[in-house]
Amino acid sequence: MAAARRSAKPRRKSAPTSSRSSLLGRAALIFVLGALCSAALFWLTLPDVARLRDHFPESTALIDARAAESRTHGRAARRSQHVVALDRISPWLVKAVVDSEDARFFLHSGIDLVETQSALEHALAEGRLGRGASTLTQQLAKNLWLGEERSLLRKAREAAMAFRLESLGKERILELYLNVVEWGDGVYGAEAAARRWFGVSAAELSPEQAAVLTAMLPAPRKRNPHRPSAHLRQRAAQVLELFGVYQQLSATELAAARSRLHALLGK
Repeated sequence: MAAARRSAKPRRKSAPTSSRSSLLGRAALIFVLGALCSAALFWLTLPDVARLRDHFPESTALIDARAAESRTHGRAARRSQHVVALDRISPWLVKAVVDSEDARFFLHSGIDLVETQSALEHALAEGRLGRGASTLTQQLAKNLWLGEERSLLRKAREAAMAFRLESLGKERILELYLNVVEWGDGVYGAEAAARRWFGVSAAELSPEQAAVLTAMLPAPRKRNPHRPSAHLRQRAAQVLELFGVYQQLSATELAAARSRLHALLGK
């Protein structure tokens, strides 16, 4: 009996499985709570869009950025802007902007998921963000609150802001966008743009004039209808053709608009 006791090997003590599982569970819980708190903080720090339902903003992030840029270069900030209701903006400009910038504007909820996924994949591959995926709602969010900063975090904020802006309704989003978007150095909104470039009110813009203004949008301070580049002519012609693609102008009307565009910008 004594020999049997001496030959028996002592058992090794192991950490209780339940204790290890408890530690993992606590770590997971802390992670989840942290993520929820971060998400809540992200959402709660987004701008409130409720006031925009009945008021136009006194300024925007882009306008403020342009003013700061002017001061840096020792110049006075320029700002020509005349806020008007959507029904005082030519339907041709509304159509041209939607056709060209966001053809599915009336179908999405602020974010075009297909285009956004494609843009993010491209950004990850190239290491930088391009412009192409933004809806009009996202462009409005960028103009109002974000300026020209570019980063994945900014893109996430832009998407969240766009989701909030959609609660205003599509017509209000268009009204806001067309009154704050940049259309030249110190020129903001459709009314100021129509007066500056064509000497008419926004309500009087023709299809070809609307096409020219829309063609300016990707680079509004570099494209001048009074000194049109070949690229501006080409882009304006492409925008004008969309009126035919979406059957907003008949073949005869489109041909007449082409002639007027050539007279406006030259061949």
